[in-house]
Order: sequence, then structure tokens, then C-alpha cells
Amino acid sequence: MTHTTDSLAAELRRLRDRPSASAAPPVLSLFAVDVSGGAAEYGRRLRSALSAAVRLGRTADFEQENLPADGVPDWFAAVSPGSEERAAPQFARAGRDGYVRHTGGGRPWELHDWLHRFAPDESSRGWEWWDATQAGPSRVHLWVDSWGESFFGCQELLWAVWTAGALRLDGPVAHRSAVWSAERNAKP
Repeated sequence: MTHTTDSLAAELRRLRDRPSASAAPPVLSLFAVDVSGGAAEYGRRLRSALSAAVRLGRTADFEQENLPADGVPDWFAAVSPGSEERAAPQFARAGRDGYVRHTGGGRPWELHDWLHRFAPDESSRGWEWWDATQAGPSRVHLWVDSWGESFFGCQELLWAVWTAGALRLDGPVAHRSAVWSAERNAKP
């Protein structure tokens, strides 16, 4: 999967503003997430971390030793190994532990390594953000464009999903975009 500066710009727009139903690809992948606290607050946290990474993907020189992490939320940086993990809020620390369990002992992501997954020429990231819909008071549906693939690289997404306050995660499951569109237009 190759990302371009144009596709990253479109992804950043979708992180800021909900996409129109007419712009949807034929198939989207769904992650169902039970969250700590309210769904709206969870969505803001997740978008803040992903927006910083996608923005960096459009502008950073990934050949540099250190990437600028100015826009990365403090809570997200704090939960990464090598930082002041004790300073991370409880939802992020619990999410880090949930990620480790979910991945069967996978290691938490170092911030620098995580940010590198958003480089335009990084082919292991097999998804782009599409939308998040509220499926209940503490349940969020995350929709990503995986180019119709049912199996795709998404560990960096899972890290963000868990550390933003996920309690439980199911997916991905491929759906026709009409499923997202109907959910998008439903009144909560």
C-alpha cells in the first residue's frame, strides 16, 4: 500500500470533517470499539493522535534522525515506551495494556517508530482513515478504507485505538459502504 501526499491530504480532511456518502469507496472495513468514557471524547482523542501523524506524513522529512512530534498529544507521547509513562492518563495506560493483551504480547510502540508508519512511502500501513460513528454511549465504529482487503497491516492503528481508551476491540470486518452511510446518517 502506497500513500501519496494527495491521499494523506484527503485522509487529513476526513479526520477533520466527515466525508460525504458520495465519496465513499465500495467497501470499508469496520472496527467496533467499546470505550472508556463517552464515545465523543474517545473520538476526539483518537482523531488528535491520528491527525498529528497524518499531518506529519505530509510534511516531515522521514530521512531525518528525529521526527518533530510537536502536534502529537501529550497523553499519546506519554504512553509510549521511553517517555514518562507514569505521566500518561489512566485511559492511555489501560489501553497500552489492552494492546499488549490484544496482540498476544506485542510490544508497545515507541513514538518515533509509530510516526514512521505514516511516511508516504511506508507500504506496511494498509489503511486510511475514513470515519467514526457512534454506535452507543460507549461504543464507536471506526471505518477505514483498506482498498477492499479483508486482511491488511494496521498495527499502528490498533495502537492508537487502544491507547485512546479502548476497552474492547472487534474487527476488522469488511462492509459495503452503504452500511457506513446508513449509520452515518442515523440520528443517535
